[in-house]
Amino acid sequence: MTEAERLAQLFEQEERLQFTTFDNETALALGRQMLDAAADRGLAVTISIRRNGQRLFHAALPGTSADNDGWIDRKSRVVDRYGHSSFLIGTQFRANGGSFEQHSRLDLGEFAAHGGVFPVLVRGVGPVGTVGVSGLPQAEDHAFVVEQLERFLDS
Repeated sequence: MTEAERLAQLFEQEERLQFTTFDNETALALGRQMLDAAADRGLAVTISIRRNGQRLFHAALPGTSADNDGWIDRKSRVVDRYGHSSFLIGTQFRANGGSFEQHSRLDLGEFAAHGGVFPVLVRGVGPVGTVGVSGLPQAEDHAFVVEQLERFLDS
């Protein structure tokens, strides 16, 4: 898959995976679903769900460390700044012939355009938070979040 094809796929995911409302109970239900799925698969991931900067759900499975918290925070800052998934932003920089690290002009200690954090999008409103994981390779982090959002929004 080319970067342009991947970019189109990532934009399509954001258009499709939107909530009608998003409150604390929604965050907790989604977080529990993600935690159960990750635990069932034996994944060493940290899960974080935020709304308007408030962390509503956070869990760290065995095999994770404080480094995973740092990665989620850095990827979440990218989503907060750009309004798109951290994987989409990194892909967009690559599709334009560069890299986030080279061209964003942001502090890389504070921002990371690596896959794993997706915007919480409310239809008709826009981004209101983030849902993310850290612990797998970036494409797998992103795929896990997308899979869980698909499952949650289809239920």
